[in-house]
Amino acid sequence: MNTRILSKSVVFAAICCSFIVARGQDSSSKWPDGTMMDDWFLADEAVELDGKLYEITNYGIYPNEGEVRTHEIQNLIDRVASEGGGTIVVTPGTFITGAIFFRPGVNLHLMPGAMLLGSDDLADYPVIETRIEGQTCLYFPAIVNADRCDGFTISGAGTIDGNGFKAWKAFWLRRKWNRACTNKDEQRPRVLYVSNSKSVRIDGVNFQNSMFWTTHFYKCDLLKITNCRFYALHKPDDKKGPSTDGIDLDACCDVVVRNIWISNNDDGIAIKGGKGAFANDFQRHPGNGNNEHILIENYIASRGTHSALTLGSECVNADNIVFRNSRVEGCANLLNLKMRTDTPQQYTNVLVENVNGWTSASFLLCYPWTQFADLEGRTKVDVKSHARNVTMRNCDVTCQTFFRTNGDLNVMELKDFTFENLKVKANDPSRHINLFHGVNFENCELSKKK
Repeated sequence: MNTRILSKSVVFAAICCSFIVARGQDSSSKWPDGTMMDDWFLADEAVELDGKLYEITNYGIYPNEGEVRTHEIQNLIDRVASEGGGTIVVTPGTFITGAIFFRPGVNLHLMPGAMLLGSDDLADYPVIETRIEGQTCLYFPAIVNADRCDGFTISGAGTIDGNGFKAWKAFWLRRKWNRACTNKDEQRPRVLYVSNSKSVRIDGVNFQNSMFWTTHFYKCDLLKITNCRFYALHKPDDKKGPSTDGIDLDACCDVVVRNIWISNNDDGIAIKGGKGAFANDFQRHPGNGNNEHILIENYIASRGTHSALTLGSECVNADNIVFRNSRVEGCANLLNLKMRTDTPQQYTNVLVENVNGWTSASFLLCYPWTQFADLEGRTKVDVKSHARNVTMRNCDVTCQTFFRTNGDLNVMELKDFTFENLKVKANDPSRHINLFHGVNFENCELSKKK
């Protein structure tokens, strides 16, 4: 078992130092389309523990290495719900569990030194209808699940650990046998899945070592994720955690992600919402949806992370996305626009500003995404993807490539891009102006890296 508990004080000391300069800059309170942000997006209120507190050790659930306590924890969740709601408090120690399902009015708090450790036995995760990789289908739930739980909160300085090492080894072994196997072929639960819920708060928690995606939010509105850390082993190659996205926002609106640190082996923050040749037909695919008004700030994207912010690869519409006042510290790419070749996608009104540091690959990555593509009888012209009104400004980044793309304009359109006040050192600082339908470079220093 591979675990790593991050020191909250160390991480937030780094965050505070990183953003002294960024906070001094004047970031607009407007969305990229010019509309004003509601005060809710700028507020930074603490999570309060609502209702009666239920410390799990007071209900016969004790740390016991090797013993899976799924049923006992689920029984406590159901009891709290039947008694009118409250907060389950996980006390210091390690508690092993399979999939648990929270009820409306029941919240979770992890004290410092507390750990919910996911069972690595797949039998502890019943197959249910859930959302995964842009589709609603039968698959495995997460360790912690909350559906239709308005006001749901997870708080505290404890840890939820996916215990993914065994699943990672199995995944890479399967890939050696079958290079075409999908992410779902090696059945792997997530750490946290919250769906169809409003006014959700996740604050202060360590999420680590997920078997698959770390946290997944589906059709959640008024969601705030603050002061959290996301980690998965990202080396050596035969042991790293495959597809351990930090935060996946799937058809979510009105979202704040603030004061976080991510170091994993895939996307840091990914914006999703559906895939397929008819994905934007919401009558045909009612499970799909738009992503709107997402604010990401005071975020460190560290080594191992593929892209700090990714739009896609399963995303129909993303509008008014702001990523600002942050640092890249060795992640591969700063902004990744994944343009699926089998899905009509619209990425509009995207702003990246006041981001400094270094990436191991690109400042901007924009590539057609062809993995497991299926046009379902349509043509590439019918499903062409578009990125419009994208601005990247006030950034100082060292990288390998300023703009990495294969330039396939048959499957994507890049329109009205603005690059302003950039200082980028790259092995390849090429601008590729011919790929844009409308582009403006203003006060940009794009130089060859020595």
